[in-house]
Amino acid sequence: MRATLIHGPRDIRVEDCPDPVLLADTDALVKVTAACVCGSDLWPYRGVNAIPKPRRIGHEFIGVVTDVGNKVSKLKAGDFVVAPWANSCGNCPQCRNGVQVACEHRAVWGGNDENGLPVDGGQGEAVRVPNADGTLVPVPGVTEPDEALAKSLLALSDVMGTGHHAALGAKVAPGRSVVVVGDGAVGLSGVLAAKRLGATRIIAMSRHADRAALAREFGATDVVAERGEEAAAKVRELLGGVLADSVLECVGTAESLGQALASTRPGGAIGFVGVPHGEDPLPLYELFSKNISVAGGAASTREYLPELLEDVLAGKINPGLVFDTVMPLDQAPEAYRAMDERRSIKVMLVP
Repeated sequence: MRATLIHGPRDIRVEDCPDPVLLADTDALVKVTAACVCGSDLWPYRGVNAIPKPRRIGHEFIGVVTDVGNKVSKLKAGDFVVAPWANSCGNCPQCRNGVQVACEHRAVWGGNDENGLPVDGGQGEAVRVPNADGTLVPVPGVTEPDEALAKSLLALSDVMGTGHHAALGAKVAPGRSVVVVGDGAVGLSGVLAAKRLGATRIIAMSRHADRAALAREFGATDVVAERGEEAAAKVRELLGGVLADSVLECVGTAESLGQALASTRPGGAIGFVGVPHGEDPLPLYELFSKNISVAGGAASTREYLPELLEDVLAGKINPGLVFDTVMPLDQAPEAYRAMDERRSIKVMLVP
């Protein structure tokens, strides 16, 4: 089969790799119908994260189950499934408490399972899925989704659930004002999540016309292009002299968290889901003195998938609009370049 590997900074290759096989009774094999490049994939691509040796890459995919192990009871060949970005067993205390990202038996896409056996990356033609019952989510009534539905299902594997996680961390609710820092796929999904949770005033921070337009389509009432204190002042102006009740931080840098703090009113809440990079910028005294709540982290999208899937299938939300580009799998190197250069919001790869 064909699969994507990262060899080093800005060195993405699609190569011939062994077809996956069942290695454990709890495995499933999935024929991938669509995968994608994540913003977090760009960190190793840019050389921010070390790449000691070539490895498979990709942690978001949808597809059809082709075979299952003897102990898999919730899936069968022919099921169309969504694979959350974090593999999880579904049975350990963390999984039962809805924190599947901290699963005691978690396998890593493009890495290994708990027994040291190799696991395929999502950006390929097929994947061996450890912990299949606890990880994969079947899509009822769907066997071959059209492109629009495929995009929304793929968004549920990571970005939509992550945006929802940020909104929950920021205590988004009807009547609360919201600021979203970050106009990538996660930030835009955060706008949609805030709208879904009932927020009526949603301020998206963006300097890019295409992303600002999608933010408005997702429910943003205002777009702020300024940065730093100028942006905070603009938020205060838009909200009638106060800062935001809820702020979603969807980037992961010191600058973005600083922007989130500058935009949050005393007593407000920040939901952070950007993968942290660089220095730790969390100023405890400022949080203490202003009584600002901070919650978030890596999103357990498996926990949110059932309710979000229901809304997608009912046509209530269309998170797949974040995919503004579709490319064949063999063009994965160009997909990375397009996202790195901000020519695309998010690229869907089709094997």
